[in-house]
Amino acid sequence: MSITLWLSPGSCSLAPHILLHEVGFPFDIVVTSTWDGSVAAAEFTRINPKQRVPVLRLDGEIITELPAIATAISNLVPHHKLMGATPIDTVRVYEWMNWLSGTVQGQGFAGIWRPQRFSDDPEVFDSIAAKARKTITESFEMIEGKLDGPYSTGNAFTAVDPFLLVFYRWGYRIGVDMAALYPRFTAFALGLMQRPSVVAAFEAEQIHLDH
Repeated sequence: MSITLWLSPGSCSLAPHILLHEVGFPFDIVVTSTWDGSVAAAEFTRINPKQRVPVLRLDGEIITELPAIATAISNLVPHHKLMGATPIDTVRVYEWMNWLSGTVQGQGFAGIWRPQRFSDDPEVFDSIAAKARKTITESFEMIEGKLDGPYSTGNAFTAVDPFLLVFYRWGYRIGVDMAALYPRFTAFALGLMQRPSVVAAFEAEQIHLDH
């Protein structure tokens, strides 16, 4: 089986990178930065016209969008139940992932880092970023209330967990004192950082394990 993941270090592509280490199949990575214009290069645009990472190539099939990629990786090892151990757990996994993709990332962090996606008028970029920060705060408060243990869904590791870890780290990147404000989220993240698949992905992307 041939598996390739296009990623940008520290981006949301960290989540499927962790999942690939979790399943244990050999895979290749192609670093495609979201910050230096690499995603707009002609070669990458041919692979993904959306010009976004992550992208997964699985035996020649190109798969985009993180929930879809997570599902494809989970299907490689169905006995790992990465999309949930029970039918209701699977529902909750998709509930989490759609909200994290659409609201926390799409409306929150994108509004801070890429306000031009929401308006062509630079004069409103600051107000877009302010609204986005409010969305992130409300989202983190919701996450804090939902987490009550080492896993987000059911009683086992799922695809949601590394995705949540992405946003925990991004909180620090925008200046939020995550440890002080969100103790449950912090305990969850610190526990997850001890997982071998997380350590392996962090090492491959040269990410420090402190935050």
